[in-house]
Amino acid sequence: MNFLWPQFLWLLLAVPLLVLLYVWLLRRKKKMAIRYASLSIVRQAMGPGQTFRRHVPPLLFLLAMVAMLIGSARPLAVVTLPSNQQTIVLAIDVSGSMRAADVQPSRLEAAQAAAKSFIADLPRTVKVGIVAFAGSAQVAQLPTTNHEDLNAAIDSFQLQRGTATGNGLVMALSTLFPDAGIGIDDFAPQSTKKGVPIDQSGKEPKKEFKPVAPGSYNSAAIIMLTDGQRTTGVDPMDAAKMAADRGVRVYTVGVGTVDGETIGFEGWSMRVRLDEDTLKAVANKTQAEYFYAGTADDLKKVYNTLSSRLTVEKKETEISALFALGAAVLALLAAGLSLFWFNRIL
Repeated sequence: MNFLWPQFLWLLLAVPLLVLLYVWLLRRKKKMAIRYASLSIVRQAMGPGQTFRRHVPPLLFLLAMVAMLIGSARPLAVVTLPSNQQTIVLAIDVSGSMRAADVQPSRLEAAQAAAKSFIADLPRTVKVGIVAFAGSAQVAQLPTTNHEDLNAAIDSFQLQRGTATGNGLVMALSTLFPDAGIGIDDFAPQSTKKGVPIDQSGKEPKKEFKPVAPGSYNSAAIIMLTDGQRTTGVDPMDAAKMAADRGVRVYTVGVGTVDGETIGFEGWSMRVRLDEDTLKAVANKTQAEYFYAGTADDLKKVYNTLSSRLTVEKKETEISALFALGAAVLALLAAGLSLFWFNRIL
């Protein structure tokens, strides 16, 4: 536990002094008490539990003082709170290899079912956007809270050739920051963007961008699911750096065969292999995590895990109010017991 004002903890040194003061008052009261002819009569009248009871209210009041003094130091603790995550973009691979049936009923159908389940478990306040990528990347659904529209976009996936994981990430970032001017052109050679020299493009230069700490942007996140290696498009590590510079976490999910598999369809065949090293590197660079899903059940578990992590988060939070509440409860309990047992407050 940490404290914002640790110097106030020095006030706890007053607690032993209060104990000594209480003991001194008891002894002083004992000396000033009227001497009875028979002390046994007094003890019998008080009852066996009265001696213990007389110390309970002061003890509770002392604990209330301790709680109040600790609260004054403004303690901090790591607690689980609802996340302020507002937007999540699902970037899903729709390349031809997703028709493979090593994940039943197929990689694509398992991914669609898991994505729908993930969306259903999210709070209705969280917006979800969907990006589909293969040889290129497209926005299948802009961020929305309408789960019916999201499910319809997932059902509309069409398999295509190629795997441009970097393009999928860039499109997801563009979806999160529509006014930032993010696009594939940002990764073209500086002298020939769109085939036009920059000094002749006639466009205003972009505003200067200042990178932030990786993982520091808590209002949005990207979840990328893929089953293969990049075959075209932007280098995913360059796209990951763009995400990291904006503080966006990219959680990566690998599905399918790690060692590689040859998949055939309608007269053509292709060799696919899950590039776990790149997916792990993308996640690490953006302060996120990588997950592997070898079966449909694994994929559902991954999405369930991501749902719980993105809807709640652990934060270091000030808990002075809890100590203040505890002090108030102890003080009231001390006063109540004193009134109930002795018809006086302490």
